[in-house]
Amino acid sequence: MKRLLMGLVAALVSTVAMAVVDVNSATQAQLEDVKGLGPVKAKAIVDYRQKNGPFKTLDDLDKVDGFGRKSIDKLRAELSVGNRPVAATKSVAGKPVKP
Repeated sequence: MKRLLMGLVAALVSTVAMAVVDVNSATQAQLEDVKGLGPVKAKAIVDYRQKNGPFKTLDDLDKVDGFGRKSIDKLRAELSVGNRPVAATKSVAGKPVKP
């Protein structure tokens, strides 16, 4: 019984950890939970979004202080823009792919 309970807890935790976070609706606290984002980058995303409106693609993160192409590519599996699939915003050779 104990093994079953531990297995269920592990499955639940891994499911939550694998959840994709929408950069247009996430709070700073939710963004801070994303691996690779800390308080400074999470705040920068929220501040940029409040000042400039929603992101159209993940590639728009390069307009936010502290983000470059490499950091954006590392975060693609963790972040999304609205209900769009992450693959629709992935860049190829530095050029955004049109959805």
